[in-house]
Amino acid sequence: MARILVVDDDVLILAALSRILQAEGYEVVMHSDPVVASREQGFDVVLTDFMMPYLNGIELLSALREKNPRAVRLMLTAAADFKVASEAVNRGEVFRLLGKPWALSELTSSIRQAFEHHRLVAANERLTREVADKNAELLAINMDLERRVVERTTGLLDGLISALDYRDTETQWHSRRVSLYARRLAQEIGLSGPALDVVEQGALLHDIGKIGVRDSILLKPGPLTPDEWVEMKQHPEFGYRMMAKMPYLHEAALIVLQHQERWDGKGYPLGLKGEEIVVGARIFCLVDTLDAITSDRPYRKGRPMSVARDEVRRCAGTQFDPALAEAFLGLPETEWARIRREVELMEEAETHRWTGGKLNAQGEPMPARASGA
Repeated sequence: MARILVVDDDVLILAALSRILQAEGYEVVMHSDPVVASREQGFDVVLTDFMMPYLNGIELLSALREKNPRAVRLMLTAAADFKVASEAVNRGEVFRLLGKPWALSELTSSIRQAFEHHRLVAANERLTREVADKNAELLAINMDLERRVVERTTGLLDGLISALDYRDTETQWHSRRVSLYARRLAQEIGLSGPALDVVEQGALLHDIGKIGVRDSILLKPGPLTPDEWVEMKQHPEFGYRMMAKMPYLHEAALIVLQHQERWDGKGYPLGLKGEEIVVGARIFCLVDTLDAITSDRPYRKGRPMSVARDEVRRCAGTQFDPALAEAFLGLPETEWARIRREVELMEEAETHRWTGGKLNAQGEPMPARASGA
């Protein structure tokens, strides 16, 4: 039942108010002493007189508000002047100010509205809590979905790189290195969050289109003929078409498509120049050169970082975005050495996983025996 606290030092008025409100169906708690009334709790609406000994109506409402913050407050007063009304509203947060003597219809209507206001506020608070709880649930669900997407995307990328690695055994760890090099350079120019992931993914998958190049060309030990070069130069488009079917890799696919473009427009397959090339592809172009110079090749050993830095400096504004070249040259060589070592540790761990750490007579990793073989 709706519960109302009624306070008035005039016991006759108090009794009259009680009869009226009980007839309206409310549970009435009465007090003629405002000090005692100030200790009451657990009511929905309070109706108090203004002029009372010990505590006036405003002081009583202020005291009640501490323990009953949601209770709706109404006040009766015979001193119908603006000052009293203003003070009641400002200090007592009074929902409605009623005059003495009251009109019965106005009194009962005001109290009904007070209870309805209390109900609506309570319902709003309940709905707000429910919405907050649902939002928390949705946030947890979204975080779990995001985690699964990241896991599956990572698994997909690993699978694609492994598929290419079966055909071109030098590709995998080169791709790992340039992906982390690209991420670090992207951080240096201020990219963050998902933009960093896009750059890393695009660099990791830059050569995925080589899956579509014939073995006779991809694995040819000698120089390619002009016709063979035409096919080889299609690998960025092959890779883009493979990835374009996966919406969450669309931005990374643009890096794959443009990773052979040059700042001066002399690259392929589209002949883009300058900022027509997506920033991820411009970043890749630079770090790919870094890796090519500093890594071992069948025909030569990897050269020092100083050679790579000289090459970047020389080709800034032609092959490379000059702003990216400046950012690269501003980073210490130890950063690139740290990333290279990180990938080497990944390679060692992968080799150990597949071989069980066993070596053959030539000191080469041996394939691990299948369980039960």
